Order: sequence, then structure tokens, then C-alpha cells
Amino acid sequence: MNTTFTTQVELPGQCCVAEGPIDHTGMYVMHHAIRRDLANLVAATAQTPPGDRTTWENLAHYWHLFAELLHHHHTAEDDHYWPVLADAANRRGTESDRSVVAAMAAEHCAIDPVLAACRAGFQDVQAQPSRERVDVLHQRLEVARGVISDHMAHEERDALTLVQRVVSPQEYAQIERGIGKSYPLRVVRTLVPWAFHGLPETVGDDLLAKAGLPERMLLRLGRRSFERRHAAAFRYVSDC
Repeated sequence: MNTTFTTQVELPGQCCVAEGPIDHTGMYVMHHAIRRDLANLVAATAQTPPGDRTTWENLAHYWHLFAELLHHHHTAEDDHYWPVLADAANRRGTESDRSVVAAMAAEHCAIDPVLAACRAGFQDVQAQPSRERVDVLHQRLEVARGVISDHMAHEERDALTLVQRVVSPQEYAQIERGIGKSYPLRVVRTLVPWAFHGLPETVGDDLLAKAGLPERMLLRLGRRSFERRHAAAFRYVSDC
């Protein structure tokens, strides 16, 4: 296996850095955006007045965007990432390594019910806004934040470290090709500005320097629209 290390990005909230030859920037950036949105959604449900129907509608729309992007992220991992990692762990790893891969898929299944509960909570607030219904939604989002955050920390701490030990750069390139093809253009148009939002400036500049023309164009075309959507949803979150 290649023992050459590549420089890894370290973002706010990130559990750890998995050193090795595989560049995990894409994964860390996705996790940064997911952590950011979960924090903002929890804060928004605590700070948005129940009677502000327009902002609650914007929040519900943003929740659907977040849930869709999270769904595509996890589906891509289930379909393209974990099978390659499982095969590599079977050939080059230990029984403990194989259990890490199994845990990743199992944790994805555990996330689905908490997302469904949040979706129902947003529907309840929109149908009949009240402090009680908002409080229930807030509690459900706190649970979702905990479950998803624990999964991402486990992934960063154990799964990505395992990738560095057992997956070759050629195998990882196969993973990236599969994941790249799995995202429809409709989703990618929003995914790019969503992922760049709130990144430290140096990280964003470095990503842009490495990005291809399609990604730079998608960011240019979609950034203002996304920023307006984000601001409308989180208008009461002072540090957003």
C-alpha cells in the first residue's frame, strides 16, 4: 500500500484527521455543511416565533433541502463507498475492521427514523403553529443532531482511518467516480453552493483552485440564490 501522506483539511467541528494517502477533503466538507445546518436548524426552532408563518415556510423548505442532500450523501456511501471499503477490509483488514464497515451502514438505517420524525414535526408546525408544536420539533431536531453527529464522528475517527489503511488510491478513485455519477444535476446545482457556504476562506479558496470548470460555474450560478434561501430560513439566528 502507498504510505505517502497527503495534506488533510481540518474544519470546525471535525472529530479528527485521518492521515494517509487518500484525500478526504470532500467528506470533511460535506460533514462541515451537515454540522452547520443541524446547528442552525436547532437554533432556528428555538428562536423563530411560532406565528411567523413565512419564516416557518422557509425553514420547512430548507429542511427538505437539507434532508435531500443528506439522503443523497448517505445513499452514495451505501452504494459506492462501503462496498469497496468492505471488499478492501475483507482482503487486507481484520474482523474488527469489517465490523466498522458494517456499523456505518447500520447507523445510516438508524438515522432514517429521526429524520422522518423531524419531517412530521415541520408539517405539524406549518399546519397549526404553536409553542408546544415548535418545542416538540426542537426536541426532535436535537435528537437528530445527536444521532447524525455521533455517526459522523465515528466515521471520521474509525472509518476514514480504516480507508487510509486498506483502500488503495486506485480503489478510492473508483469510489469517487461512482459517487460523482450518482448525483443528478438538479441536486449538484444546489450541493455546490451549499457545501461552500460558511467554509473558512482559505479552505474555500483552495477548493476553488482545485475545482473544475463545471463546479466553478455551478458555484457562480447558484451561490446568490442559495444565500437568499439560507438567510430567509435563518433570519432569527443571530450568529448564522
